[in-house]
Amino acid sequence: MAKIIGGIGASHSPTIAFAKDANKAADPAWAPIFEGFSAVQRWVAEKDIDVLFMIFNDHITSFFFDHYSAFALGVDDEYVTADEGGGARKYPPAKGHAALARHIGQALVADEFDMSFFQKRPLDHGMFSPLSMIASGNDGWTGTVVPLQVGVLQLPIPSAKRCYKLGKSLRKAVESYPEDLRVAIVATGGLSHQVHGERCGFNNEAWDNEFLELLEHNPEALTQVRLAEYAERGGMEGAEVIMWLIMRGALSDNVNKVHQTTYLPSMTNICTVIYEDLGETPSAKALDDYRAHIGYELAGAEKLEGTHPFTLERSLTAYRINAFLHRLIVPEHRARFVSDLENLMSEYQLSDEEKELIRNRNWIGLIHYGAIFFVLEKMAAVLGVSNPQVYAAFRGQTLEEFQKTRNVSIQYSVAGDVKK
Repeated sequence: MAKIIGGIGASHSPTIAFAKDANKAADPAWAPIFEGFSAVQRWVAEKDIDVLFMIFNDHITSFFFDHYSAFALGVDDEYVTADEGGGARKYPPAKGHAALARHIGQALVADEFDMSFFQKRPLDHGMFSPLSMIASGNDGWTGTVVPLQVGVLQLPIPSAKRCYKLGKSLRKAVESYPEDLRVAIVATGGLSHQVHGERCGFNNEAWDNEFLELLEHNPEALTQVRLAEYAERGGMEGAEVIMWLIMRGALSDNVNKVHQTTYLPSMTNICTVIYEDLGETPSAKALDDYRAHIGYELAGAEKLEGTHPFTLERSLTAYRINAFLHRLIVPEHRARFVSDLENLMSEYQLSDEEKELIRNRNWIGLIHYGAIFFVLEKMAAVLGVSNPQVYAAFRGQTLEEFQKTRNVSIQYSVAGDVKK
């Protein structure tokens, strides 16, 4: 089973990434940042950590207000740095543990957290600033990551209590994963700071120290603090420390703090802290019961003949072809799909198998491969094929044979220029 070895709290200011990339370790003004993270580096190496579960918030880089989620879990196998305005930071990609992420996602949904999931999104300094300092050297983190993006910038946002409860479920999710993995839960952000408005530059080190004391010894008290109070005490942007309660909730009540530093050089009180988890290992029965709970809703669906649930695993493995067909909603893309298909498929680096499935309009083959029906519906509309024709192909029937199984023989599609 996977085991949570401990929790790490780390600020994620872009200051940290700048210091790393500019080799400021020997500069007295910057040295305390490196000293704090050096302790984290040593601990991660000594504890032989396999996976870092990274809790962070994006800074309106890859998650914009056209779709802003409270909890978005990364389920990809790789994450690259994002362009935040001046070009992407030249830092190695982080390898994702997609299987663990899927398991955690399924568990959190089973525990009634309405999760969203992402892949193929570059990630900004919210994750990569601390990650690049936790990793030793410049070659990147050699283990794997599971990122959780928490939407804390567009109100309303999750409460401190909700974050803490998610952490409690996260603990059960990790422990019920059957592979032997050593996991550290990393909460990023904070401490006190405000970067907008006339209150810009606000800090409160006394509150930061109180927060850290409560986080270690009485996290329940922090769940009773309202967002307005977090903003009053630590700055509006400093209220992002509610994310640290996810990390603390994922640890047992019994922790041992082995490291803590804070340093306020400019805008943000930069912190690193490590808690080792001293909790007991759950029983085999408890783990089995929780795994059954995770799988309860879909148990038995695998026995439905001719049914292919679109899981997170299918979404990842068939992402390329689904993304290619999804782009048929773009007029220029669908025009080339009709007039220049071979070159278009090559430009999007479709595999030979994927190209053949599309060329042959192999509808059932595409389903078996992992395409979701609702991109096939778009492909059919572009090709002038009706939905019932696709349905018939799925069943290995002619259109006439299929229509005889319907109450009314009709044809239709999602095409927007239907000729009446």
